[in-house]
Amino acid sequence: MKEILLAHGGGGDEMNELINKLFFKSFSNPILEKMEDAATIELKSPIAFTTDSFTVNPLFFNGGDIGKLAVVGTVNDLVMAGAKPRYLTCGFMIEEGFLFSDLQKIVKSMQDEMEKIGVKVVAGDTKVVPKGSVDGVFINSSGVGEIVQKNISSHNIKAGHVLIVSNEVGNHGACILAKREDLDVETSIKSDCALLWEPVKALYEAGIAPIALRDATRGGLSAVLNEWAVASNIGIKAYEEKIPVADEVRGICEIFGFEPYEFANEGTMVLALKEEDASKALEVLKGFEVTKRASLFGVAVKEYEGRVILETPWGSQRFLESPKGELLPRIC
Repeated sequence: MKEILLAHGGGGDEMNELINKLFFKSFSNPILEKMEDAATIELKSPIAFTTDSFTVNPLFFNGGDIGKLAVVGTVNDLVMAGAKPRYLTCGFMIEEGFLFSDLQKIVKSMQDEMEKIGVKVVAGDTKVVPKGSVDGVFINSSGVGEIVQKNISSHNIKAGHVLIVSNEVGNHGACILAKREDLDVETSIKSDCALLWEPVKALYEAGIAPIALRDATRGGLSAVLNEWAVASNIGIKAYEEKIPVADEVRGICEIFGFEPYEFANEGTMVLALKEEDASKALEVLKGFEVTKRASLFGVAVKEYEGRVILETPWGSQRFLESPKGELLPRIC
């Protein structure tokens, strides 16, 4: 099989061949293999449920591809709700003529990420559409997780709570933009696309209960902070010199006129914590490769309700606004 044909989505022998040779081979587990119209799963606690669609362009980038992104994006949404990820679904919309070898790479990326934390695909769907109807392949993924830490919410932040960002910000957005523009720096900019369950689980095991968690995807750090300020009716003061930003990302932003705090991330989270938990939380996070650059960068305040204040290294201040307009489409 060299290319995907319309017949591979037609429900006949060709579709069964694709499913058995690729999807069942990579995602094999007893629930999926039953081939029922709906998966039957058992959970012992309240659940978190999420869904997302992935249309990233390009499909392959430094640090990942659309398959890895689909798993990471869905799993991290569950983790940010205090849940242990358990099950995924995935729906593929594939363009006629798409290379089977590229589809294999995408599915293998998904398999590799799921194996890291024991997540299973228990249901799926495949559609093949005429050439030009989609751009290569789109993926829809839903996820179910068991709640292991309750009361994590952006509505619970109070004045005095401190804020930590787990990694450099803007790496994914800069990586995608550099790839699209064929910039020489693209090889040095790597997407932060990564699973966040292990470091978050380690926080729980250390006795740390986050007030709020959020992965800073579309809209980046700016979007998260502004959403939190409005949701909890507090002000947020952020110290610019404490926010980690790679030099390459700053350079990309200067060229194109973007704000690094508005660039998307796919493996970077923001945490709101009690001040007394901050030191231990940083110690835990720095023990993991994906969060080793964690930094305490801000605090919730009573002033400026619903707004975010950014203090520069020179002592001046400005409002950090929520992103507006079309920033960088199809980054996830």
